[in-house]
Amino acid sequence: MSKQSEIEALRPAYERDLAEGTGRFFEPRRTTCPWCASDRLTTRLRTTDLLQHKPGAFVLDRCQACGHTFQNPRLNETGLEFYYRDFYDGLGEQKMSGTFGGRTKMYQGRAASMAPHDATPKNWLDVGTGHGHFCEAAREVLPGTAFDGLDFTDGVELAAREGRVEHAYRGAFPDLAPELTARYDVVSMFHYLEHSTDPDRELRAAHEAVRPGGHLLVEVPDPESRYARLLGRWWLPWLQPQHLHFIPVANLRARLTDLGFTVVAEEHAEAHDPVDLLAAVWLALDHTAPREDAPWLPTQPGALQKTLRAALLIAGIPALIAGTLLDRFAVRPFSRRLRVSNAYRIVARRD
Repeated sequence: MSKQSEIEALRPAYERDLAEGTGRFFEPRRTTCPWCASDRLTTRLRTTDLLQHKPGAFVLDRCQACGHTFQNPRLNETGLEFYYRDFYDGLGEQKMSGTFGGRTKMYQGRAASMAPHDATPKNWLDVGTGHGHFCEAAREVLPGTAFDGLDFTDGVELAAREGRVEHAYRGAFPDLAPELTARYDVVSMFHYLEHSTDPDRELRAAHEAVRPGGHLLVEVPDPESRYARLLGRWWLPWLQPQHLHFIPVANLRARLTDLGFTVVAEEHAEAHDPVDLLAAVWLALDHTAPREDAPWLPTQPGALQKTLRAALLIAGIPALIAGTLLDRFAVRPFSRRLRVSNAYRIVARRD
């Protein structure tokens, strides 16, 4: 089936989903912070879906007491299904697989960050593993380690079939954690917590799955990055509507300590992914240009719209190149000093 035929086949289902508007996709708005329960909330960002361009408007609130930033109102279960559909799977599977599959050096750097704390872990669980590309790359760094993967999508089953993970767990980590009690030397969560509806519950599950003396490795977007303020809605890690929580590093350190972990490393420059300016330019161009065809759009774009889109994207190539060069060569070496690192990484030992 061609992509266009697939789009047309999916369009009626999306039309039915959107017939009553997008309001039904959200829970009631919270009046207190989900991290510390303070009622001192302020709006940090209003935006739309800048990647898929599905209909809907999204708000991120910030707690003035603890700094936690969260989607408010938050997507409910129906909304999460709607906005995740055809992003990592379906229509988006090939694009996402190519994106995640081509980042071997970054994945190996993540694996290597464990070496000072446990150079020879025997059993490693990667939570939110997707198609298992991290596990495949990490095996080159740690050839004696058995990598298992956990995810709520069928990508983890594909990872097992392709041999990227030895064992695949499909489902919610907190639900599966009791059967994994103290089984793993390392549990990793790379850009997973921000997707969770309840990060605290995920951290408790990790404490259950890591053996005493083992380690938890967490990497998340850094909401305190200067880029988050400077680039506004064009900062890629906001990734609305998929990202539900943004945790300041001090908050995560404190919560891990409360749960019975000792933080042994905190990394910022090492976790930085040098794509902020490139991504901001692309998001702005893609937002300005006429839309590509998608099943959630009521009609196909016409020939004139397609031509205008192609012309605008071609005109934007110099800006995309400039963004790439600045990201990699001008900003990356100074990302920590400039406080623009877009992520941070924590290694914590279970006591």
